[in-house]
Amino acid sequence: QVQLVESGGGLVQAGGSLRLSCAASGRSFVGYVMGWFRQAPGKERKFVAGVSWSGGTTYYVDSVKGRFTISRDNAKNTVYLQMNSLKPEDTAVYYCAVGPGGGYNYWGKGTLVTVSS
Repeated sequence: QVQLVESGGGLVQAGGSLRLSCAASGRSFVGYVMGWFRQAPGKERKFVAGVSWSGGTTYYVDSVKGRFTISRDNAKNTVYLQMNSLKPEDTAVYYCAVGPGGGYNYWGKGTLVTVSS
């Protein structure tokens, strides 16, 4: 059974930093892309960042470029999201996701990030 478990969320003041982690298990993820999405209160879930299997290609939504960094450790089946210069509008539940490319098949249950002004 595939499981994705996020950690690292919490409460932080504006301008602060958090590092999210997501550990995947239950099958081989060779060749899979890994990503992060977020859902703010009352809004739809949206893409935040993605990383290729090799880690050599990354993707970001414009609003987090230059502030967030996605990375992965394939030996640990883990994806990270380093979030710096956090803003109140970054407040959301953050979900990690994994997929074979072209879409994400597996999802975590989310971790809450709250940024106070």
